[in-house]
Amino acid sequence: MKIHALLASAVLLASPAVFAAQDLCQTNLQEIEDNMATQSTTLGEPAKSQVEEHVMQAKQAQQAGDTEGCIAHSTKALQELKGPGSSGSGGSSGSGSGAGN
Repeated sequence: MKIHALLASAVLLASPAVFAAQDLCQTNLQEIEDNMATQSTTLGEPAKSQVEEHVMQAKQAQQAGDTEGCIAHSTKALQELKGPGSSGSGGSSGSGSGAGN
C-alpha cells in the first residue's frame, strides 16, 4: 500500500516539471517570434539564418515530443537574437584584470 502512495506522489510531483518544460519551450518560441518581428530589419544575415535554423529545429523537436531539444534550440536562437556574449561565457567581463601591474 505504501509503495502505491509513493508512486502516486512521485507521478504528481514530476508532472508539474514536465508542464513547466513544455511551457518554457513555447515561451521561448513566442519570445523569438516577437523579437524577430522587431529585429528583422536590424539582424544581420548570418545571425538571421542561424536563428531561423534553430527555430525550425526547435519546432521539429516540439512536434516530436522532444521538449529538451526544443528548449535547447530555442535558447540558442534567443542567444543569437540577443547578440554576441549573451550566453554568459566570455564577453568583456573581467578583461584587463591585472593590467598595468
